[in-house]
Amino acid sequence: MNGSTFGNIFRLTTFGESHGPALGGVIDGCPAGLAISEAAIQKELDARRPGRDGLDGLASTARREPDVAKILSGVFEGVSTGAPIGFCIENTSQRSTDYAPLAHVFRPGHADISWHMKYDGHRDYRGGGRASARETVSRVVGGAIAQQLLAVHGVRLQAFTVELGGIPVRPPFMVAEETLPFFAPNEDILPEWEETVRAARAAGDTLGGVVQVEAYGVPCGLGEPVFGKLDAMIAGAFMGVGAVKGVEIGAGFAAARMTGSRNNDPLTPKGFASNNAGGILGGVSTGAPIVARAAIKPIPSIALPQETIDENGEACTISIGGRHDCSAIPRVVPVLKAMLALVLADALLMQKRMA
Repeated sequence: MNGSTFGNIFRLTTFGESHGPALGGVIDGCPAGLAISEAAIQKELDARRPGRDGLDGLASTARREPDVAKILSGVFEGVSTGAPIGFCIENTSQRSTDYAPLAHVFRPGHADISWHMKYDGHRDYRGGGRASARETVSRVVGGAIAQQLLAVHGVRLQAFTVELGGIPVRPPFMVAEETLPFFAPNEDILPEWEETVRAARAAGDTLGGVVQVEAYGVPCGLGEPVFGKLDAMIAGAFMGVGAVKGVEIGAGFAAARMTGSRNNDPLTPKGFASNNAGGILGGVSTGAPIVARAAIKPIPSIALPQETIDENGEACTISIGGRHDCSAIPRVVPVLKAMLALVLADALLMQKRMA
């Protein structure tokens, strides 16, 4: 299986499956001398854990994992040495028997059938194996270290939900240091979101949404002008997260409905007067805030009956039990934040190498 490494200079390789003994990763290319805060890593991991939405885990799986990262190498006395940073996160709450009825059946909306065909029938059906969203725990660790590198250069990231279950947030966005349930950017939307999630869960169904990630203090000049465009790298990073089905930079699809006079960002002696470009022009960062959004599909594991086929091609009907999220939101929010951090850390080191 290829495709488990992300990045060019600051590179993250992840390993592990949903129901294996552990997940983990190796970070190559982290400069020596970077102070590594394990508390900051744990803060990001805690943000991804189920149940953190402040509503008794309303949208989250009942599977509870401590998700503590153990640093194995590359850090000595709290500082990176320049050697590969290895880490692992133990799985402690697997319940693999939940998946026994699905061993030879393809779940609609999941990677079961495509992976079955690609790998000649060899796949770990327990929670989807490596196709599980649990794989993203390793990305959060890598992204947390990338954020620590970016902070040294004055770059700060934030991420929040702008739509859940088809209900968008009404501006203004007031993102607080202490996050609200669902990573909402203001309190006004919470009653509607909570009601929508409760209704979907009661019906045995799931919900999608939209997440916005922003980066401030990004220096000008990151990204390459042709195939290494910064916005292309961000789009690829976001689309590499299993639940993501669409990506926008800046105004995104709304730009298609604008005139050029509205979409162009006027330049003033104090900077850009607007930011429809999302901080990127010609594939290169402008110094304005990076703004990216990801469309998140509904979780495909639903309790409602669904038509499918088994490994023999025979028609059957399944209802998926076990422990599953009602929505990838809020847990996907820190994952997307981590992916943007990985892109920017990599692009920053590439630019420094060229300087």
